[in-house]
Amino acid sequence: MIEELVTAGLTLGSVGAVYVAAAARVVKQYERGVVLRLGKLRSEVRGPGFTMIVPIVDKLQKVNMQIVTMPVPGQEGITRDNVTVRVDAVVYFKVVDAADAVIRVEDYRFAVAQMAQTSLRSIIGKSELDDLLSNREKLNQGLELMIDSPAVEWGVSIDRVEIKDVSLPETMKRSMARQAEADRERRARVINADAELQASKKLAEAAKEMADTPSALQLRLLQTVVAVAAEKNSTLVLPFPVELLRFLERAQQPAPPSQEQPSMPSPELFAQLQKLLAQPQQQLTEGKEPSAGSSPESSSKSSSEPERSVPSVEEQSLRDQLPPVPEPFDLDSGGSKSGQV
Repeated sequence: MIEELVTAGLTLGSVGAVYVAAAARVVKQYERGVVLRLGKLRSEVRGPGFTMIVPIVDKLQKVNMQIVTMPVPGQEGITRDNVTVRVDAVVYFKVVDAADAVIRVEDYRFAVAQMAQTSLRSIIGKSELDDLLSNREKLNQGLELMIDSPAVEWGVSIDRVEIKDVSLPETMKRSMARQAEADRERRARVINADAELQASKKLAEAAKEMADTPSALQLRLLQTVVAVAAEKNSTLVLPFPVELLRFLERAQQPAPPSQEQPSMPSPELFAQLQKLLAQPQQQLTEGKEPSAGSSPESSSKSSSEPERSVPSVEEQSLRDQLPPVPEPFDLDSGGSKSGQV
């Protein structure tokens, strides 16, 4: 009898252990358990922790309540301005009602993925290329509303949607690059022109100041020379004043030939000349008396015309050493030579 009771107790214990093992369930903190008893939804959603279900009768389905990151495959579309683009996106969503996520939709992940792809294609067709490139915040909000509207009935809440990448054709990339380069060049030219205008105004004011003070121009020239001389690998060319060149040219010209002044005779020459002048006229001229056979006409002729003395060799040499005496001018005859020495 006792043995039968022990056997029955062991049997019941083993059956209870098997039942507990089959009915015990553990729900994690980030999960919720939806129980279907004989295919019918139980109103109570099992929370995190240890829970029990009826084996074979109840079915527990766990639903993840975490935020799910789902990448949306790249979708090709044509924008409003007829540009073919390929856009990638990413969707962040979470389940807010575990029962609706299990009952209302077969697979809420697949449903959200398909809804995200169709909404992304619709956004591409309604937008322009500039909006896809520069105004993504507005497109993200519109895409989030388009996905979130049907997902609310599925017990899913869309947290945010982000457009990840916009792929353009190579021809469009080259066109945009040329456009951007032209725009940058235009702005660079405008900035350079504005700088030239401001610089010209400042230079005009500086020119007025230098016109009032010419020394300022020379100081500015010296400053420029100092700045250029700092670079040892440059050749410096200085402007040369024309006035200085003219001065040097006049200095190099030969002096005009002046009238030669007669050289003064030496003191010895003066002494010999005074000695000759001191001699009597009778000694300088050698007069000869007329001969007896000469006619009276010849004597009268010789008496009327004085004989000219012939200078000696010594006197002739002294005269040659003397400076030439200018010939006198006759004032009465209008500056003509008188012919007398």
